[in-house]
Amino acid sequence: MSGKAKNKNGLIQGPAIFLAQFLANEEPFNSFEGIIKWAASLGYKGVQIPTSGTQIFDLERAAKDQSYCDEVLAICNKYGITITELSTHLQGQLVAVHPAYDEMFDNFAPGHVKGDPQARTQWAIEQLKFAAQASKNLGLTGHATFSGAFLWHLMYPWPQRPAGIVEQGFTELAKRWLPILDAFDSAGVDICYEIHPGEDLHDGASFELFLDAVNHHPRANILFDPSHFVLQQLDYLSFIDIYHERIKAFHVKDAEFNPNGRSGVYGGYQGWQERPGRFRSLGDGQVDFKGIFSKLTQYGFDGWAVLEWECCLKDSEQGAAEGAPFITEHLITPAKRAFDDFAGASASEQRNRQILGLSE
Repeated sequence: MSGKAKNKNGLIQGPAIFLAQFLANEEPFNSFEGIIKWAASLGYKGVQIPTSGTQIFDLERAAKDQSYCDEVLAICNKYGITITELSTHLQGQLVAVHPAYDEMFDNFAPGHVKGDPQARTQWAIEQLKFAAQASKNLGLTGHATFSGAFLWHLMYPWPQRPAGIVEQGFTELAKRWLPILDAFDSAGVDICYEIHPGEDLHDGASFELFLDAVNHHPRANILFDPSHFVLQQLDYLSFIDIYHERIKAFHVKDAEFNPNGRSGVYGGYQGWQERPGRFRSLGDGQVDFKGIFSKLTQYGFDGWAVLEWECCLKDSEQGAAEGAPFITEHLITPAKRAFDDFAGASASEQRNRQILGLSE
């Protein structure tokens, strides 16, 4: 299987890799075929494709030109690679931006909408709608993105938040996302929001607020990344128990949290190497991946296990080379029969009554 993402009846698929952190101006990281060939050479079977630029993939063209999508799929097929999802993390961020962040988030926008928040929002919404059609043209069933944020600056309630402001913020967020969710519904594709600090959807409670605001839209789903929960000190295994029906995508990313007498969850404005919470390459952090793969298998997750490399210590190419075998070692083939079937016996209502000591 290659080219298009398909389900395998409860078997987690992988290994796959998110390409965003590997794009560069030199070969093989500056062209679509080059980076696909590189990923395949490391043992990856799938790729998650960033779409914020046109260096390796043209989102608008993919939405409008099926022949272009066919060319993209042909390159993937050539190297035995499946496209797992497209990503609009940067565009999704721009769907909702508080004015305090305008200057920094303008870096994510093309030149013709920089400095114009209203035009930037409309551009971002259009990009998401392109992503819905492009995903359909590529035969995909899921899409990775961020929610954006109106409320992140109010995350810690000091000064006291005015009554109703959280509800108003989520009402506005839903207003912007509902037409996008409907476009994805028409395309038959799930939106998978990465639950991430800096977004209004940053934990389970905030995701529930969003679900309520979008009337529990069936296309509003989750990209599960345990690294962000380690940094928040949230129980990521319990999260799977609670939200498994909405988890439709999975970033395999490691992290560690080592609090000390100088800083903790908020990090003290320190750089990534100095913070108590740090992203690490797979196997170098504290994430219980055996527990995660077990939970996801238990609940029948049949999406892709996608490496996202964001280590503050290890080189990206080393992290990528180590990632494919790490994911492969954690994949679980679901059991086809119970371990104690060999000791089973025939059953009938009459025999069961006898075993229970019930008279005729």
